[in-house]
Amino acid sequence: MSTPSFPTSLGTSEGTTITLLGQDLATDLMGQVSFGELAYWLITLERPTPQQARLFEAVLLGLADHGFTPTAIAARLTYLSAPDSIQGALAAGLLGGGSRFLGVTEDTGRFLADVLAGLDRTPTDDAGWDEVAEAAVRAQREAGRFVPGLGHPVHKDGDPRTPRLIQIAHEEDLYGAHLALFEAIGRTHERVLGKRLPLNGAGVSGAALADLGIRQELLRGTVLLARCAGLLGHIAEEIRRPVANDVYMSVDRNAVYVDPSQES
Repeated sequence: MSTPSFPTSLGTSEGTTITLLGQDLATDLMGQVSFGELAYWLITLERPTPQQARLFEAVLLGLADHGFTPTAIAARLTYLSAPDSIQGALAAGLLGGGSRFLGVTEDTGRFLADVLAGLDRTPTDDAGWDEVAEAAVRAQREAGRFVPGLGHPVHKDGDPRTPRLIQIAHEEDLYGAHLALFEAIGRTHERVLGKRLPLNGAGVSGAALADLGIRQELLRGTVLLARCAGLLGHIAEEIRRPVANDVYMSVDRNAVYVDPSQES
């Protein structure tokens, strides 16, 4: 009977060594490579250039935390209920990453990629990109769908992360078709929608990650990697300065019974 084989390009262990991505973990990676660089390397199986690492880590920083979002509140409340299970609190927050929070990064990346895949040629100037963007926004509206990456519940007049990530992409010569199309959507959507909405940080992150070559299927996972750090920070703060019980008591003590027959 043959011995089964399970090929991997990631990590293996021997009696005295650990190999990760073909490198000796202890001597080649630890103290030499940042966690962000390693994450990019694990995802793509390509060691990032300093330019790629800077943009990738900037995206991670921009997505790590955004205050008392539902994901953070879920993590804090779960920790209140089960302080013996920090993994449960982290998981609760990560499971909340969907179409309204965190998942926008994936949705935007997929939307932009689909538009680009339908082009016969890549535009060479802003006018060309604007034409493509306006047509894409119009098609979304006619189909009754939202344009992912547009709008923000807090940053009504502009998400501060968006211009910064675009600036870094330009500085590192990593500004590609996804970011160009995303910016064009920002310039043209008002003509179709009749109102101006900000390009949000989750959306620009999806565009930047797509230009970095991150696969569509992994975009949301990359966001969750970043948000995990933020959630751990919220749990650490919950330990130092708890608020979850106040949130729970506020809802519980203000709950009002409604007879089912009175529900609209």
